[in-house]
Amino acid sequence: MKRRSFTFRLFLRLLPVLALAAAFPWYLAFWLDHGWAVTAISVVVLLSLMWWSLRRATAPIRSLLRALSGTTSSYRDGEYNFGIYWPSNDELGDLVQAHRELGDVLREQRQGLVQRELLLDTMVQNTPVSMLLLANGGDGVQRVVFSNLAARKLLHHGWKLEGQRMQDVLETMPLELRDAIQRGGDSLFAVHEEDGDEDDEQVYHLSRRNFHLNGRPHDLLLIRLLTAELRRQEVQTWKKVIRVISHELNNSLAPIASLAHSGGELVRRGKTERLEEVFATIEDRARHLEGFIRGYARFAKLPQPQLQNVQWLQFLTSLQHQIPFRMEAIGDDLHSRVDIAQFGQALLNLLKNAHEACGEAEPPNDDVELRLTRLPQWLRLEVLDRGKGMNEAVLQNALMPFYSTKRNGTGLGLALTREIVEAHGGRISLQNRREGGLCVAIFLPM
Repeated sequence: MKRRSFTFRLFLRLLPVLALAAAFPWYLAFWLDHGWAVTAISVVVLLSLMWWSLRRATAPIRSLLRALSGTTSSYRDGEYNFGIYWPSNDELGDLVQAHRELGDVLREQRQGLVQRELLLDTMVQNTPVSMLLLANGGDGVQRVVFSNLAARKLLHHGWKLEGQRMQDVLETMPLELRDAIQRGGDSLFAVHEEDGDEDDEQVYHLSRRNFHLNGRPHDLLLIRLLTAELRRQEVQTWKKVIRVISHELNNSLAPIASLAHSGGELVRRGKTERLEEVFATIEDRARHLEGFIRGYARFAKLPQPQLQNVQWLQFLTSLQHQIPFRMEAIGDDLHSRVDIAQFGQALLNLLKNAHEACGEAEPPNDDVELRLTRLPQWLRLEVLDRGKGMNEAVLQNALMPFYSTKRNGTGLGLALTREIVEAHGGRISLQNRREGGLCVAIFLPM
């Protein structure tokens, strides 16, 4: 199609009107003698004719502009399944073509976005990790704005959580999970199943992240069940234990057997002056092996706690004489029934680890703190430090027997502490502090 300018086409439409405007006054002059009458009639007729011609000439343009305005509103609303037709090959035709191409691009982008959103929603809904997205509503109350299937099943018996007040949801959660969420940060905790066996518990890892979405602050909670993974880790840990014990036994028994043989040779040759050195070395290796076995046996044969009524202020004050730490004011009426020897050893393990986390060979009492809080039916005891905290992998395995990040560690300290706490009917959890460091929280029944 031959291209014609829109201005030229408009000029052709108005050309007859212009010719008439030039000829009409001359025509009236033959019929009327009064010049003012000719002028008035010519102006009225020509203006009316000009208005009618302009409306006819611009009618398609006005229709096109209305269509373009409508499509722009539809684009804003996310609708792209329509088009605009313009028959002429001119500047307006170029505008319509550009608008059509823009619609095609937006439609393709929208389709791709919908497909990605569908894929993401499918992945999020079917992941075993419980996901909660929280935001403050107009009333300033934090509410759930998104939850996946795992979160609904874990926290609300499969029902939707969207729109629920987070405070109401927390009241239906187990104490350990509720406390971990309220404290914020990442944490590892165990939830004991009601009416279950002593070993029937589920271990969870909680992570919390803050970000802004559409200019509003949001909190994303991820709750992952680690029980099966930890059980697999436990099998691997026991294999590691067997290798460690075998290695340690071989390192001690092989020199003992060699020295015993050498001692026998010295006796046979009558060179008894070196026997004292041989026996001293054998004794040293035997005592090392004895200490090694005693540490493992102590963990494996932890006796049942002998519960006594303990006044916490007096008990913790006496503990400060063995290892220093800061302590908030504790009421004289705060007491529990615990095994003093076992629980004292558990707290000593935690306080020693806290000082080591702060990088202190000889611990002062500035960076390690012990807090005691009364809860409904529970007593929460926290040991806090200002160290580097733990990464996610260490948090998941820290309470496992024989797991240690220390070069010469046995991996029994936290595991023994957990055994002691659970023997008292309590629970223990680890979580990183927002301001840096680690918090080990112990819950004891009142």
